[in-house]
Amino acid sequence: MRYHHTGVISDQKQPGEVYVEATKVWVTNPDAHPYRVEYLRFEPDTPVPPPVRDHCHTAFAVDDLDAAIEGKNVVLGPFDALEGLRVVFIEEHGAVIEYMQFSGGRTDIS
Repeated sequence: MRYHHTGVISDQKQPGEVYVEATKVWVTNPDAHPYRVEYLRFEPDTPVPPPVRDHCHTAFAVDDLDAAIEGKNVVLGPFDALEGLRVVFIEEHGAVIEYMQFSGGRTDIS
């Protein structure tokens, strides 16, 4: 697995954020941030469960999402976030971790 980004929960509007209607969250692109930070601003009625909506997360790109989550405490997903990007969130030792599997030629979020 390879480090991809850190997701930071914010209640402040961020430059370049886009709205994801399905999860009712505003997000920024970590590929555009010099320290690979992704800001997430959740609407009050987001369907995203705690702890994902309440805690920052660290994201890793993996080659095999199913193998990466085997035996893990999955709290959200897996789901297709974008075409060619499948993600899942787990909780491990009190920390929220996101695993990301790129496919179909996609190598980043942009």
